[in-house]
Amino acid sequence: MRKSGKLLSMALAASMVLSLAACSGGGSESSAAASEAVTTAAETAGEAEAASSEASSGAASGETYTVGICQLVQHDALDAATQGFKDALVEELGDAVTFDEQNAQGDSNTCSTIINSFVSADVDLILANATPALQAAQAGTNEIPVLGTSVTEYGVALGIENFSGTVGGNISGTSDLAPLDEQAAMLHELFPEAKKVGLLYCSAEANSQYQVDTVKAALEKLGYTCEYYAFSDSNDLTTIVTKAADESDVIYVPTDNTAAANAELVNNVCQPAGVPVVAGEEGICRGCGVATLSISYYDLGVGTGKMAAKILTGEADISQMPIEYAPQFTKKYNKPLCDALEITIPEDYVAIEE
Repeated sequence: MRKSGKLLSMALAASMVLSLAACSGGGSESSAAASEAVTTAAETAGEAEAASSEASSGAASGETYTVGICQLVQHDALDAATQGFKDALVEELGDAVTFDEQNAQGDSNTCSTIINSFVSADVDLILANATPALQAAQAGTNEIPVLGTSVTEYGVALGIENFSGTVGGNISGTSDLAPLDEQAAMLHELFPEAKKVGLLYCSAEANSQYQVDTVKAALEKLGYTCEYYAFSDSNDLTTIVTKAADESDVIYVPTDNTAAANAELVNNVCQPAGVPVVAGEEGICRGCGVATLSISYYDLGVGTGKMAAKILTGEADISQMPIEYAPQFTKKYNKPLCDALEITIPEDYVAIEE
């Protein structure tokens, strides 16, 4: 670190005092002068040390960081997670952090392009919002710290067998996994007389497959017959939703990004058919569902932002940071849609704000 002019002057002054003391003659006056010189030099050195410490602190606080954000697609849940992440980082680091925020518009190949641009720019940290973004980041860098969010199951997303909860290397993050057995129990609480449940999801999303497999097992234990209705992308969604609505008493949609981005389309088929949808998260429920057991994606983003601040400032080692989960889950319902379908909701459910 370069010393300031003030520090240099102080050091020279101390040197001159010591030199004068050394050149003085003997006797008590000389001893007094020498003693005074030593005292003055010590005080000067102390002031110099304090000033140096202050300068070091100023340099540390002046450090800046660039964070790349790759969000798979624009919809309520992912938008909220990104906003929570940014708000938390700004609260922790102020204007020392800047964001390069990019949206892949639902295309996993675009996620790869975005991640590669972040790697080329040598950003300090990457936020990968949703599973395809995380998978692209895993493939794109093993050096830049990567935090995932809105990712359901990291072992499934990253191909890790017997996942222990910590990814290791340069990856960690937060999970939006809600208790899937409790979601199945909620469906049973609301629709105990239903017989067949359609499981609607995007086959291109590994975590969606994981969720419907888990929910299917739980629902079958409760006596339901379950059928998969998988669509490959938004192009065949209407056809698949129509088939599911024709053949199901209730439809379950997991935390699926393609479904979330096209929730209005799902509702345009299911509401006229009178088939209720139970959703894996609040954003989908707001668009086409009657009820959900969901987390706050904003709070999830805040948690991820706090993790990022620790990594950027050197307080934590990402390779040792376990995946963090949402602290609480809330039963919520879509009042206008429930009213339209004449569905009575228990009192312990919270209405989703319109």
